[in-house]
Amino acid sequence: MRTWIGVLLLAAVLLATQAAAGDRLPGLGVAAGQTSVSGLSSGAYMAGQFQLAFSSIVVGAGIVAGGPWGCAQSSWGMARLPFLGRSANLAQALNRCMATRLGGPDGAALARAAGVAAARGRIDPLANLRDDRVYLFHGEADAVVGRPVVEAAESFYLAVGVPAANLRTVYRLEAGQEAGHGFLVKSGGSACDAGVAPFLAGCGYDQAGEILAWIYLDFDRRPRAPEGRLLVFDQTEFLSTAKNPGLAAEGVAYVPASCADRPGCRVHIAFHGCLQSRTMPEVGDRFIEDTGYLPLADANRLVILFPQTDAATTPNACWDWWGYTGPDFLSHEAPQLSAVRAMLERLAQPAS
Repeated sequence: MRTWIGVLLLAAVLLATQAAAGDRLPGLGVAAGQTSVSGLSSGAYMAGQFQLAFSSIVVGAGIVAGGPWGCAQSSWGMARLPFLGRSANLAQALNRCMATRLGGPDGAALARAAGVAAARGRIDPLANLRDDRVYLFHGEADAVVGRPVVEAAESFYLAVGVPAANLRTVYRLEAGQEAGHGFLVKSGGSACDAGVAPFLAGCGYDQAGEILAWIYLDFDRRPRAPEGRLLVFDQTEFLSTAKNPGLAAEGVAYVPASCADRPGCRVHIAFHGCLQSRTMPEVGDRFIEDTGYLPLADANRLVILFPQTDAATTPNACWDWWGYTGPDFLSHEAPQLSAVRAMLERLAQPAS
C-alpha cells in the first residue's frame, strides 16, 4: 500500500503533467556544471560512463549494483572488431562484470585504462574527479551482480583520484534487511530481497535521498508533494546518426515550478536499469514515479532527467555498457552518452 506521500505524489504528478507526449525539451538556464548522475545495474554503468566522459560538468554519482568504468571492454573490443568485439565484450560483461565466474574486475587496471582514454581526449581529464562525491551500493541478497564487482568500482574511484572521504560505500543495511537486485525505496516496491521486476526494493531505505544528500551537501531531505511539471519530451532530436542508438522516442524530465521561471537549477540524471524502461508495458513510469526522486526535487531546485532506452530495439532495455552501439560506447562520441549530453545542453540554454 502506498504511503500518504506516495498518494500525494501520484496525484500531484497527474495534476501537474500538462505536456503532450513528444514535446520539445525546453531551455531552462540550468547550472550544467553542477550535474549529478545515478543509476541501477546497466544504468549504474551508464552513470559511471557519463561521469567519466563529462567529468568537467559532473559533481557526483550514485552507483547502485554496478561496477567500474570500462569493465566490459575486452581486448577484442578495443581492437574495434565489430561482431567479435561485441561478442567478447558481452561475454566479459556477463562473466566478470555481473557474475564473477572469470574473476572480478581489476579496478586499478581499469583506472589506468581510463587514464589512457583521457590522455587521448576520448573522455574528460581524470583530474576533474578529485572533488567528486560518489555513493556505491551492493545488496547482500543481490543474485545478479556480485559484491566483488562493486568492490572493484570502489578501488577504481580511489585509483582515479576520488578522495576516500568523498566515497561512500554501502554493503549492509542498518535495519538488518538484505537487499536484492533493485533500487531501494522507503515504501512500496517488491520485497526487499526479491530482485524482481520492476526492481524497486521495499527495504525501508530512501536510496534516492541517500544518493542526493551525499552528492549535494546542502541538500534538503524532507520530501514534499511535487508541484512542478512532469514533461514527456521528444528524444529523437538528440539522436546521432548511429544505426541503432537504442534510445526510445520519448524521455521524461521533472521540472520544479521554481526552475521553470528562474535559472540556476541543478540537474540530476537518473538512468533506469535493464527491464525498467517506460517502454516496457509492465513497468511504465514506475522508475520515474516511485524511486523517490520527485518528492525531493522542488525543495532543492533540482531538475530530474530520466532518459529512456527502447525495449523494442535494445537488449532487455539495457543501457549500452558493453558496446552494442559500436566501439566508441565509452567515449564522448558514444551515441547514448552524446545524446544525453545534448539533452543537458538544451536544459542549459536560456529559457525562451
